[in-house]
Amino acid sequence: MGSSNDLQVFEITVISGEDLRINRKQPVKKNAFVTIKTDSFKEQTTKMDKDGGGYPAWDEKFVMDMPMHARYFTAEVRCKTAAGSRIVGTAVIPASDFLGDYVPENYLHFLSYRLWDSHGERNGILNLSVRVKSSSSVKNAYGGGCSSHSAGCSRPWSGIAVGGQQVSNGEGVVTGIPVWS
Repeated sequence: MGSSNDLQVFEITVISGEDLRINRKQPVKKNAFVTIKTDSFKEQTTKMDKDGGGYPAWDEKFVMDMPMHARYFTAEVRCKTAAGSRIVGTAVIPASDFLGDYVPENYLHFLSYRLWDSHGERNGILNLSVRVKSSSSVKNAYGGGCSSHSAGCSRPWSGIAVGGQQVSNGEGVVTGIPVWS
């Protein structure tokens, strides 16, 4: 496995669901929960909402990592029944929805996704929020710039002359032009 720079760290909050149904007709009555999967080995699950029915609320926060090469993570809404656990619907959340060059560090994204059942039919909505926690390696992987505090940079910034004085200790004015390779 690679170094920690090969991972993106996210804070994912599973907020609520809307209009969840079993067999596209019957509303979910109770015991709905969500499983977030960032790859085939990493997953986290919310507690069951015992009273929310077809409109459950979880408001659970997870800090998860995802490989830099991954382009999405998956959210499965499930319902516990007498026969076991049943998938109500699945949403694929693309990383491009919360990563990018123009997003401020630690920006909190509130997102809603359509859930799809095993027959490819619409089956409710999942509301969640995502915040990128390890932005330095993420910015470098997605074409962003490099700062003196970035762990993923291969070279530190060197001082430049500003107003006749050499600035090299991190104090003073810095003017920069972004350069993407």
